[in-house]
Amino acid sequence: MAKEKSNTAKLDFKLEYAAAPESKSSAKINSKYGLFINGKFEKPESKKYFDTINPATEEKIATIAEANQTDVNKAVKAARTAYNNVWSKMPAKERAKYIYRIARMIQERARELAIIETMDGGKPIRESRDIDIPLAANHFFYYAGWADKLQYAFPNKKIAPLGVAGQIIPWNFPLLMAAWKIAPALATGNTVVLKPAETTPLTALKLAEIIQESDLPPGVVNIITGAGATGAAIVNHPDINKIAFTGSTDVGKIIQRAIAGTNKKATLELGGKAANIIFDDAPLDQAVEGVINGIFFNQGHVCCAGSRLFVQESVYNKVLQKLRDRIETLIVGDPLDKNTDIGAINSKQQMDTILKYLKIGEKEGAVMHQSQCSIPKKGYFIRPTLFTNVAQSSRIVQEEIFGPVLTIQTFRTDDEVIEKANNTPYGLSAGVWTDKGSKIFNLTTKMRAGVVWANTFNKFDPTSPFGGYKESGFGREGGLHGLGAYLK
Repeated sequence: MAKEKSNTAKLDFKLEYAAAPESKSSAKINSKYGLFINGKFEKPESKKYFDTINPATEEKIATIAEANQTDVNKAVKAARTAYNNVWSKMPAKERAKYIYRIARMIQERARELAIIETMDGGKPIRESRDIDIPLAANHFFYYAGWADKLQYAFPNKKIAPLGVAGQIIPWNFPLLMAAWKIAPALATGNTVVLKPAETTPLTALKLAEIIQESDLPPGVVNIITGAGATGAAIVNHPDINKIAFTGSTDVGKIIQRAIAGTNKKATLELGGKAANIIFDDAPLDQAVEGVINGIFFNQGHVCCAGSRLFVQESVYNKVLQKLRDRIETLIVGDPLDKNTDIGAINSKQQMDTILKYLKIGEKEGAVMHQSQCSIPKKGYFIRPTLFTNVAQSSRIVQEEIFGPVLTIQTFRTDDEVIEKANNTPYGLSAGVWTDKGSKIFNLTTKMRAGVVWANTFNKFDPTSPFGGYKESGFGREGGLHGLGAYLK
């Protein structure tokens, strides 16, 4: 008897989200920005400017002043004068009011700040809107609360501010890093000269506008723009008491050598190569979501990104399949579209670095798997990437790539994964996924990482200290520890 043919037609189409772009109309961006020194925007003595580029469109956004040694001297002098005459003499509760006011103004302009952060840096608007800007405001709120309570933070100790802090921040979290640096410095009575990264200066300059509108005394916060030479001038300036730097390990080493033999205090928050560990008793779907967040958040431009995944051998195939399925659902594209999961790589230079590592991985014998999603023809975009068949000695396992690239290895025992996780020059962060609290405590006491997340990843809070060991730097930011770094 012949089989009856089915009348059910096979549906062969893929459901796609309709575009949901955020309007740029809320963002007011000037065509040219000067240096923010002593409460005013002014032209650079260098008479030099550079362009800041939208990495999703490769279009120029604005022209930015480039500070030279003379400009740095002016900023440091303004900070020193404000410290001696105003800020160090002001009652702590009055300082707190200014810091609190800045936090409220960040909240009021949150939408504008989120749009500018996304345009200038390439990160998805959802992340700028829901993570970067709220966290930046929260850091100012948190340290405003501590400003007049330092005697409780450091009981039985005589404390005093350091003076003028020179602060250099990276391009991956521009406004958030500015908040991490400025808020505790102001709360402890210091004044600031801050340099944002040359590829992402716009939200720091918007913060300068907010500071100006908040009536913060002139010179308490100075924000000057430029590239490496400007940062070096800040580091080497003889009238700066503290250097706070977040960025690459290579630059961190240069800074450490430069300030050796001086009285400058320092905190360095540098690179990372975090281990994310999945045990066979973990809730696997939750763990896979955590791994996706750990490595693809902000295009992998995160120093604490979970870029090395270790999966217990018995669940390896299952986890790998779930990961492959999950990355196929990730949308790579316009960062201003609210549907986008992975935005643009921050710069052409960084994209070239990531592509170089993809070639290195394949040359070393690793198996590369990328999602099949389409990516825009213009702009700097890379598909989410997984590497299997990697060794502990592989360069893609040992070196920080700073992009949406995950290496995956297996393990059998607790001791084996602890040894593998610690086998790195870095020591910033780690993640553990398991159903057993005893296993979590065993690993967290033996892993050489400044922050270890359990059954979650990339969770930040102003009350919690953040920082690393080994080549990930020294010192802590956030929490009470973040106050201590700005006091003597």
